[in-house]
Amino acid sequence: MYQLRVCIALLLAALTLWGCSQQPRFVARDEPWRADEERACLASGAVRETHFIAARSGLGGPSVCGALRPFSVSATAQGWVQLRPAALLRCPMVPAVDHWVQRVVMPAARYHLGVPVVELKVAASYSCRPMNHVNGARLSEHGHANAIDISGFVLANGHTITVKTGWWGAFAERNFLRSVHQGACDVFTTVLGPNYDANHRDHFHLDLARHGRDGTNRICK
Repeated sequence: MYQLRVCIALLLAALTLWGCSQQPRFVARDEPWRADEERACLASGAVRETHFIAARSGLGGPSVCGALRPFSVSATAQGWVQLRPAALLRCPMVPAVDHWVQRVVMPAARYHLGVPVVELKVAASYSCRPMNHVNGARLSEHGHANAIDISGFVLANGHTITVKTGWWGAFAERNFLRSVHQGACDVFTTVLGPNYDANHRDHFHLDLARHGRDGTNRICK
């Protein structure tokens, strides 16, 4: 019986190691600005818990991933626009998403479509993985809870405009999607869409990464 238990334990350990080895590897840099920026945001009170914003104690994954005090955000624009599924984001991303939705997405929907937006389809938020899931690549901004991918916009009349079909779809949908994409470039430091590459043909990637030597460059594609 003892030998059987030992064999089972060894087998389970081997399976665990095998499973871990299948996870894509990534390269992570030492970037002190991330913690400094997050602490400043938390101290400012820019993000407060509500019935649709909840603080999380952690996000799991290796220690290099996650955030100091991440938030689960199920709605934005004072609750008028749902995020489904709820997004897991670090502090600075929460007001950025809110600003984009209220100042860009909602006005663009009224102007181009004549119907309010009531929901954003979240394709991805926090995920401890390499960029574009490429083994050996740099850790994605998703791994820092510093990014969100939006694949679609649900209107009050029940119609859903997806990035995949709407980018080259009807005239009004194309104009709406290009408007919210361009407007995001004034809010986020990285904005990637269908014109960037095949990996982003069906969603907008938005993040607050720092680019360039002084960290002030922006990428809008």
